[in-house]
Amino acid sequence: MRFRTPLIPARLLRRYQRFLVDVELEDGTRVTAHTANTGAMRDCSDPGLRVWLSRSENPRRKYPLTLELVETRSGVCVGVNTLRANALVEEAVREGCVASLGGYRRVRREVRYGGGRSRVDLLLEAGPAPDCYVEVKNVTWVDAGGSARFPDAPTARGLRHLHELVRMVRAGFRAGVFFCVQRDDARVVGPAHAVDPAWGAALEEGVAQGLEVWACAARVDVREVRLVRPVPVCLHGPA
Repeated sequence: MRFRTPLIPARLLRRYQRFLVDVELEDGTRVTAHTANTGAMRDCSDPGLRVWLSRSENPRRKYPLTLELVETRSGVCVGVNTLRANALVEEAVREGCVASLGGYRRVRREVRYGGGRSRVDLLLEAGPAPDCYVEVKNVTWVDAGGSARFPDAPTARGLRHLHELVRMVRAGFRAGVFFCVQRDDARVVGPAHAVDPAWGAALEEGVAQGLEVWACAARVDVREVRLVRPVPVCLHGPA
């Protein structure tokens, strides 16, 4: 997925109120930008980090700039815009990044399911296997050992989604969680048990009942973000 216009470089000053960041542009101007990331953004929200932003052409937006990329202190470029994740995964599925998701002729986004209370991120249809319900999880946190972890903050909404996916498996469909790792330094990926033990336990229980888990890591730079390689999934671990 290529960015439609060149990104704007800046330095991060602070993140606050979950959806706002203050940055300093290269000319010294200080502005407030939107960040579409509800997580803790561990390793990606320290003051002084290099960041890149996109600019919206929507005149109604209060904050026309959106935080897209952050360079960590270790020099890794990370895609932090969670609104990009569904498109990245759809692109990866169509390009065959995950062999077990190949062969589906139709991909739909934001489809109501589970009694209509929720929307699944991607629904794969008309394939060689039952329709597949895919819940996308954007992953930006990699620990010191090279393990990508999700979530980086407790997620009651995510727990509800896991239960709904398991119900789809029981109904005879395929369903699972796709970890969209928007950085290229992850060796493995898995649940952050210490951050949200309920979510981690629910994922393990779901897999035991037939829930599937997929993961891909991205190549990230100022021109594009693209999922390029599968990452092994480890459900158990210290994190």
